[in-house]
Amino acid sequence: MVESNDSFNPAESLKKLVIMGLGAGLMAKDEMEKMGCEFSKKFEMGEKDAKKFMDDLEQRYEKAQKKLDKRVEEMVHDFLKKADIVTNDDLKALKKEIRELKKAVSEGTDAKEE
Repeated sequence: MVESNDSFNPAESLKKLVIMGLGAGLMAKDEMEKMGCEFSKKFEMGEKDAKKFMDDLEQRYEKAQKKLDKRVEEMVHDFLKKADIVTNDDLKALKKEIRELKKAVSEGTDAKEE
């Protein structure tokens, strides 16, 4: 029987999410390099063609990795929002609002004194 754990640990969940994303990226690069080497040997590519092929694979990998990174970042952002954890952007917005309110209060006080 599976036991239900009702306690929600945002830090642990976030850690697992990031590790999953990094693991997938590392595994994909390793697999891509192995496949590229095997492919170039199997089809007896010359050194120049094999290098071009591997460069093309690496470019495609980098493009896919950027998409994966963006997706992980979006997932983390969504997770933080759902877990009701303040982000750096949220904190910056609050600080800006506080500065504006302080300025407005200060200007209002200065106007009353005159």
